[in-house]
Order: sequence, then C-alpha cells, then structure tokens
Amino acid sequence: MIADLSRRAYEFRIQVLQMVYARQTGHIGGAFSIAEVLTALYFHHLRINPSNPNWDDRDRLVFSKGHACAMLYTALAHRGFFPVEDLMTFRALNSRLQGHPERQKTPGIEVPAGPLGHGVAIGAGMALCARMDKSKRRVYAILGDGEINAGVIWEGALVAAKYQLDNLKVILDYNGVQQTGTTTKVLPTEPIVDKWRAFGWHTIEIHGHNQTQVLDALDQADEIHGKPVVIIARTTKGKGVSFMENDSYWHGSPPNEKQFQAALAELNEGVARWQN
Repeated sequence: MIADLSRRAYEFRIQVLQMVYARQTGHIGGAFSIAEVLTALYFHHLRINPSNPNWDDRDRLVFSKGHACAMLYTALAHRGFFPVEDLMTFRALNSRLQGHPERQKTPGIEVPAGPLGHGVAIGAGMALCARMDKSKRRVYAILGDGEINAGVIWEGALVAAKYQLDNLKVILDYNGVQQTGTTTKVLPTEPIVDKWRAFGWHTIEIHGHNQTQVLDALDQADEIHGKPVVIIARTTKGKGVSFMENDSYWHGSPPNEKQFQAALAELNEGVARWQN
C-alpha cells in the first residue's frame, strides 16, 4: 500500500505538470507539496462515495489552500468523482475545473476557496454541525503555511478548542515557502507546534512526504478525544523536481517547454522508483 500511494503521488504530480503546462497557468509548488497527504486521504482514509458525492455521512474535506487545487482535482478524478479526461480542461473557460475550487461546479468539492484563511473556521462549523447531528463524519481542513498569516485562522482555532471539536483534523502543509519568499522572511510562524498547543489543540508532527508517517498520523488523530487535532506536515514546495523545490518562483509560474521536459523526466524517475 505504501508503494502504491507513493507512486500515485508522483503520477499525480505528472498530471498536474501537464495541466499547468497545457494551460500556461496554475500553481505547481503547493500542489506538489500536498501530493502524499491527498493520496493518503482519498485512496485510503476518507469515508466517501464518489457515486454519491452528497452522501450525508461522508467525511468532509475543506481545501483551504485553494490555489493548489490542481492536485485536489487530480485526486478527485482518479477517485471517480468525474472523468479523468476533464483534467485537461483545467482553468479553461466554462470548465468545471476553475483556478480555485467551486462547490457548485465540481463533484467532490465541499467548499469554494479563493480568499485564504477560512479553512479552520469553516471546518469548525462543519464539525460542530456533525456533532449536533450525532453523525460520526469527520472534517479535515488542509491549510498552507503562508495562509496561517491570516488572523481568522487563529479565531477559528480558538472556537474549535472551546467546543472540544475532536472530529476536526487540520493538516498544515508546512513547506516554508509562500508566494513572495520564505515564510521566515515574510512573516515568521515559529514556534509553530507551541502556537497550536497554546490554542488548545493536540499536535502531531510528521514528514509530509513519508506515506507511512502520513497514514499513522491520520489514524492517531482519530484516537484523540476532547481536542481538535492539527497534523503539521513538514513538506517541500515543488517536491519531486529539483529546480522547483523550495523556490517561490514556482508558487504560481508555468514551465516553458525545456522546463516541462526536464520536470517530466525527474517525475518519471519518481514513478519508477516506487514501481521497483
């Protein structure tokens, strides 16, 4: 299973690369950094039904870092929510796959995203609703680390702790690079673990590209009671392509032909590595 999920993560990076290159727009860096987390969620952990996307007791996923949605669309398509062929309409006029997710257009999307900073508050509301419904559904919110510069993130964190929302699991894609530079230079967020703990959350730290650690963290989060959980996934922006890694240029820049071919070659090596 670990090899299968890890191989999928690289195959999905190739898909995202092709989508962004074809349209010459999109966000590669943050999409690549969240690949292992999304494959673990959609191909192992989430209780969902692609043939019935609105099943009432499904788990909810709030993709708060919506600009990286090319990877989310890829996971949803390969999980069966809509045809894989639709992926190449990414960001085209009237496509169901817009540059930021739209719930009313795309099966499997729970929340529209665009403005950053709302994932925790929305997730807290969903988790509180599940409790009031006496439902066992879980709510996951995926945040970017530049996104947590927004104060509303921490307001939502306070609310989740107040109501002891242990059915809310936040996953922080902690790659250390945002649109205009490193998070350390733009607005430092360390000590990040202490901050979440101070807000009343149970914290789990992992290597976000290690599938074993990702799966273990998701299981561990289910065993925590009386507190919301944050999984701090330490990742690499642009993971899988050497010249894209940890470079803010690739936050939202498309590759040219030479860069596309070079990136494709490296990602194919990643796929091959997990096939052995």
